[in-house]
Amino acid sequence: MKIEFLGIPVDALTMQETVSYINDTIKDGKRINHVVINAGKVVAMQTDNQLFESVVSCDLINADGQSIVWASKFLGKHLPGRVAGIDLMEELVHLAAQMNYKCFFFGAKEKVVCQVVDLYTKKYGSSIIAGYRNGYFADEDEPGIARLIAESGAQLLFVAITSPRKENFMYNYREELAGVNFTMGVGGSFDVIAGFTKRAPIWMRNNGLEWLYRLAQEPRRMWRRYFFGNLKFIGLVVKERCKKCG
Repeated sequence: MKIEFLGIPVDALTMQETVSYINDTIKDGKRINHVVINAGKVVAMQTDNQLFESVVSCDLINADGQSIVWASKFLGKHLPGRVAGIDLMEELVHLAAQMNYKCFFFGAKEKVVCQVVDLYTKKYGSSIIAGYRNGYFADEDEPGIARLIAESGAQLLFVAITSPRKENFMYNYREELAGVNFTMGVGGSFDVIAGFTKRAPIWMRNNGLEWLYRLAQEPRRMWRRYFFGNLKFIGLVVKERCKKCG
């Protein structure tokens, strides 16, 4: 079931429901282009038409941020909870080991993606690795990267590059990647998995405070994005509520 959130069709699924749906899709030989949304992405989608199209065209859209869950409730819609991108990726890599699926890891610095592949190889074995590639490339390299992924035999693709580039890459090359059953953007997840970046404690995640943890880590770089981004998001939600009440 989907709900409509500020013009975005969001799937009202739990983590386990999402994993089961993805697994059934792979077993049936079908394809899912997946995306998660948070407050920052929702704000960016208001003015970035290409990002908006890349997101709403996805087959499966989860709420990554707790702010989306709370705002949906404020607007009279129900989401059973957040499905954080990094947690979903971890679940799916575990699923790949169980089901003999192969994963392609695309993004981050070379040392980071190599560390991710090494960690998962040690944990699950090399059979789950279809290939990997760092996230530093020019626009003209994109077709070749899409071919590399398509020819790898991967059932699952995890793309760890920044937004909106990752969403647009998966949208623009959806035909070339048609043989990959599941594609997903995972942002900075590789850096966390590899141990180069610390993730917020569980209590902060559960209370929607991951942004505050990141702000504390990089205040000069992040304060403007979070201060103005959060204000814009709250404004969008309040405006939508007023429309419904009016």
